[in-house]
Amino acid sequence: MFGCQQVLIKPDKELKAVLEFICGESNKLHNCAVYYARQMYFKARVYVRPFDLINELKRNPHYGALCAQAAQQTCGAVGESVKSFKGLIKLFREGGLEHRPKFPNYRTKDGLHLIAYPKQALGKKLIDGQISIPLGQKVQTWFGVKNFTIQMPSNLDYAVVREVRILPRNGQFYAEFVYKTEAVYSDVDPKKVLGIDHGIDNWLTCVSNVGSSFIVDGRHLKALNQWYNKRVSTLMDGKSNGFWSHQLARITEKRNRQMRDAVNKAARLVVTHCLENRIGTVVFGWNKRQKDSASMGRKTNQKFVQIPTARLKKRIEQLCEQYGLQFVETEESYTSKASFIDRDFLPTIGAKPDEWKESGRRVKRGLYRTGLQNWYINADCNGAANIIRKVATMLGLDLNGVSRGVLTAPLKVRLWTLQESPRL
Repeated sequence: MFGCQQVLIKPDKELKAVLEFICGESNKLHNCAVYYARQMYFKARVYVRPFDLINELKRNPHYGALCAQAAQQTCGAVGESVKSFKGLIKLFREGGLEHRPKFPNYRTKDGLHLIAYPKQALGKKLIDGQISIPLGQKVQTWFGVKNFTIQMPSNLDYAVVREVRILPRNGQFYAEFVYKTEAVYSDVDPKKVLGIDHGIDNWLTCVSNVGSSFIVDGRHLKALNQWYNKRVSTLMDGKSNGFWSHQLARITEKRNRQMRDAVNKAARLVVTHCLENRIGTVVFGWNKRQKDSASMGRKTNQKFVQIPTARLKKRIEQLCEQYGLQFVETEESYTSKASFIDRDFLPTIGAKPDEWKESGRRVKRGLYRTGLQNWYINADCNGAANIIRKVATMLGLDLNGVSRGVLTAPLKVRLWTLQESPRL
């Protein structure tokens, strides 16, 4: 299991020129490797391996511009992409994929690409708390420097670092430290479960069978995206589709940082709640390719598609693996319509009986009225509880702990302010 940590590099004018040059050379080397791989595939139906690309391109001028180990990593990454494509093609021919995968394509011409330095290239020890990054022969000749240094993060042990990557992104450069993480033992009960329903205003609605429920507020996240879209629209007014500027790069990078921060905070909040309540199973409701076919109107589609819920789901899954929690992903069809209190039958997509009808109904935004008992409960909590019910029989879960109070009065948590609102 591996983790990564990013640190912003603040280079001076000379170092920035070096970083732009080597990232540009990495981009050109990547495209050269893709060209060779595509020629071998389309003309001879041969899937090249990482070693084949390294052996073929080691005399390439862009290869020589980089440190040998870094150039090998760039070529090897293309080889791994070809290997993944080979596996996906096999899966497609067996009927396991709906759409035919595409062969790895070229990166943007004259763009910048990441550079990965394995631990072997970095040396065994730090020098005054700094990591020395080696450069290629061409860089040494043109710029007169053999290496540059990056500050090692104080919260990481250099001994566990496996790789350092230089990431160019929107005019900024980041150092990404890849390190090995150990699994953490957690005293949890797999029969205790947390169901998660995702949305827009209520980004995550979480309901458990231990008498707890909470909502991660998504309105601030939505407002950040709205401001970003409005600002981009203003800057792009009257410009061509390919227009780009330093200001666009700055606001895009700021927005991306905010989204990453929100993902990490929300995922950590969910897993911390599970650990504190000994919840050993997390069930996430998710319909695959749901953003591709969203039809909720132009404005709502924009809000829904730009919220990074897929990244949040992946981050929760990673933390569950690290702390020994069971992560289950299930389709969420009809969980919002069916009544949890009335135990309505939950059909799957495309298998709804003609005579099926839900017992309750959503009377207004955020409020659901059940059928037989005529209770008013939180609509999103009703959906999250039904998500658990989708897999309850398979996992042998007891849902008696999902009470009326849990479904009616969830706690709302706001990101960034770290503030919990009174119960709704």
